[in-house]
Amino acid sequence: MANILFDVALASTVLVVTAALMLGPANDCRAADADARRKVIIDQDAFGPAGSNIQAILLLLQSKDVEVLGITIPSGDGWRDEEVSHTLRLLEIAQRAEIPVYPGAVFPLVNTQSRTKRWEALYGKLFYKGAWTEEWPAEGAVRRTPYHADPYLVPPSPAGQPTIQPAHESAFSFLSRAVREFPGQVTIIAAGPLTNIAMTSRLDPQFSSLAKELVFMGGSFNPTPADNPFAAEYVNATRREFNMRFDPEAASIVLHEPWKKITEVPIDPTTKTFFKAEFIRDVSRGQAPFDAYLGQFGQSFPMWDELAVAVWLDPSIVTRSKTLLVDVDTSFTAGCGDTLSWAPGEGPGLGERAVNVVFEVDVPRLERMTLALLKAPTPPH
Repeated sequence: MANILFDVALASTVLVVTAALMLGPANDCRAADADARRKVIIDQDAFGPAGSNIQAILLLLQSKDVEVLGITIPSGDGWRDEEVSHTLRLLEIAQRAEIPVYPGAVFPLVNTQSRTKRWEALYGKLFYKGAWTEEWPAEGAVRRTPYHADPYLVPPSPAGQPTIQPAHESAFSFLSRAVREFPGQVTIIAAGPLTNIAMTSRLDPQFSSLAKELVFMGGSFNPTPADNPFAAEYVNATRREFNMRFDPEAASIVLHEPWKKITEVPIDPTTKTFFKAEFIRDVSRGQAPFDAYLGQFGQSFPMWDELAVAVWLDPSIVTRSKTLLVDVDTSFTAGCGDTLSWAPGEGPGLGERAVNVVFEVDVPRLERMTLALLKAPTPPH
């Protein structure tokens, strides 16, 4: 196997050098620009149309110094296949159909809908259950596809059906392959349940150590409820958050992996954010090919996933962060899925990793950055 890999690598090097000699200086400059861009894989439960999941993807597509290698999709806010369809349609509208979309996990590692219902019978109702939410809260859910238990059903989207297809490769294979192709260069930004990342880590023990870093949106510590209905669920359950609760076992696995760097954007800084109706109107008048789509289908949510992306794009917007050891409760108790944390050196010593946890950000700067990127013309790619 080692000889085969060496031969492939050697052949690839010869082809690259030959192409560079043939293409000339102008193309050399373009290749250098591509190499200089920050490489990222988006792992997202991309339910749409529009909304926080989708807008987070668009922020990365609109960033001139970012190269999106691919988008991997797990179930979470919706079922995987429906989310894949929403993502493909988004890429068509954004005129970025060259970006591959890789289907990932359909179900959490252990959690199930029946298991969740049993937990609710014992410990009380959950505010939000993603794909398992049978009765939707009124907040922001007016364009939500009606509940369906079939994970492989893809209802028609009001934004239209995509004509492009997802990649034939699985999310797990792609994630593993990409960090080997660009060792130490690929950031994983995960804004949904961490099932894809956990499964890749188990299939490829070197995966996390070969990545540059992990940035994830999830977890909750002690958020201050804001003046919007989405913050109400954290009043009596300050350590509970959907991404971790949907697949707590996956989250715990990922948090014990040997990443070079982990940045967590929990609920705490997001309760002060909100994508207001006036923002939707403003974006609809922008110059990007997807702005009319956002104007038609946009909804007002806290800027959950946009904030995770913005923290990576410009870390200077962070005004307060802290290094903590972090894990997720996997016991089938009232605390299932809750965020666990300790000061460095005070954890149970079971392989907890140091995590840079973001607690406060400059919200006006976040808003300006988001609106500017969503309204700008599509950058060259």
